[in-house]
Amino acid sequence: MVIAAIFHQLCREESAAQERAETAITLSAELGHVQVLAAATILRGWGVAMQGKEEEGLAHLHQGLAAWQATGAGRERSHFLAMLAEASGKAGQVEKGLNALAEALAVIDKTGERYYEAELYRLKGELTLAQSNVQSLKPALPAPVPQAQVSVVEGSKVEEEAAGCFLKAIEIARNQQAKSLELRSAMSLARLWQQQGKQQEAHAVLSEVYGWFTEGFDTKDLQEAHALLKKCEGP
Repeated sequence: MVIAAIFHQLCREESAAQERAETAITLSAELGHVQVLAAATILRGWGVAMQGKEEEGLAHLHQGLAAWQATGAGRERSHFLAMLAEASGKAGQVEKGLNALAEALAVIDKTGERYYEAELYRLKGELTLAQSNVQSLKPALPAPVPQAQVSVVEGSKVEEEAAGCFLKAIEIARNQQAKSLELRSAMSLARLWQQQGKQQEAHAVLSEVYGWFTEGFDTKDLQEAHALLKKCEGP
């Protein structure tokens, strides 16, 4: 059941991931499988958080991660931390999400477990943009130049940093032939470029990987990619 929950999490099927995780929690608790229980708790937390109950979901995530670490398990930690980062971002806890990603990247450097590395960089780009949006809502301090000009300069730097994360994620996914993660990273970059008015560049980077797929067009990522391609085509 944990494997099934992970499959649904990778497909961004939050409700199904939560359902499978809760079944795994019940079975693992009955059988005394501590490690499975920890993993299932993490997956339930992600599913709950991504369906709008962020605080409850984060509580499960932290509980599960602590239990997972207590077992001494090293594998999967970077993936689990990515789930924590994504849920933290959804809850508006952007800084905590970025901290979780920094820990995850340190983990993969130590363990060499890089199968989810592309998604770590994609999430880093998304949270970098989110952090900038949060900071822009704070009262501005007096500046030696017009505040509007400062905001434009800072915004462009943030967008450049985020784009760099997305490009790195695409490169990693391509090298690993991880097409689903490449598609997701290309979507993040295409959204940014589309917002910047780079319609042709956005369409090109996304259509290249989208065109590789021959099935699975009912999945969330491919549906969103198709809609984004249409938007990038313009009127």
